[in-house]
Amino acid sequence: MSGHSKWATIKHKKGAADAKRGQKFTKLIKEISVAAKMGGSDPESNARLRTAIIKARAENMPKDNIDRAIKKGSGEMDSAVFYELTYEGYAPGGVALIIDTLTDNKNRTASDVRAALTKGGGTLGATGCVSYMFQTKGIITYDGEQYSEEELFEVALENGADDVVAEDGIIEVITAPADFATVLEAMQAAGFEPMSAEVEKVADQTVLLETEKARKVLKIVDRLEELDDVQQVSTNLELPDDFEEEDE
Repeated sequence: MSGHSKWATIKHKKGAADAKRGQKFTKLIKEISVAAKMGGSDPESNARLRTAIIKARAENMPKDNIDRAIKKGSGEMDSAVFYELTYEGYAPGGVALIIDTLTDNKNRTASDVRAALTKGGGTLGATGCVSYMFQTKGIITYDGEQYSEEELFEVALENGADDVVAEDGIIEVITAPADFATVLEAMQAAGFEPMSAEVEKVADQTVLLETEKARKVLKIVDRLEELDDVQQVSTNLELPDDFEEEDE
């Protein structure tokens, strides 16, 4: 868990940086549009759309942007057609990677993902080569200095969370994907604001690498996440206890 909590902290910092350069909005708008296209424009009956809207609001996305993205997805406004594509592969050290994308150009995305992997010493694998190692879960992350595990635990479990885990100053509320939006809304209504909230793929077993090798993997993750078409990168990397990020 310690390696995962360090990873959660790094992702939170990266998320803040993404928001500053507007990349977060771009990816959220795509997700809202695709969710509306697949399940309809009513968030009450479309759990995926409801989750995407909650995440967009958490990033302070203007309501007009959210409404426009929904209309594009539901066909009320013209929009590009997006395809959901998932790539699987390996980073150095045998670390598994799953790259989820939304794209309007399959060839471009495949080329960009392959290039990002290859540049860092990784390889693209066949469909199914690593996905069996992961389970999809809702992960809501809180700052352990701001809230206590006990106060979060009570609200989370009462509203359908599967577990609450605390370590290294990070508290994670874990949910089934279908319960994610309900639990997140209940936590926010109770006054608990998360560091991050995602439905993500969590590895059943992790691969522990020493610091320098771990940094090489994180550089690949960075390159992939910098691609506009990439929505999420999942990995079974575990960071060592003494891991420190390199100064930018």
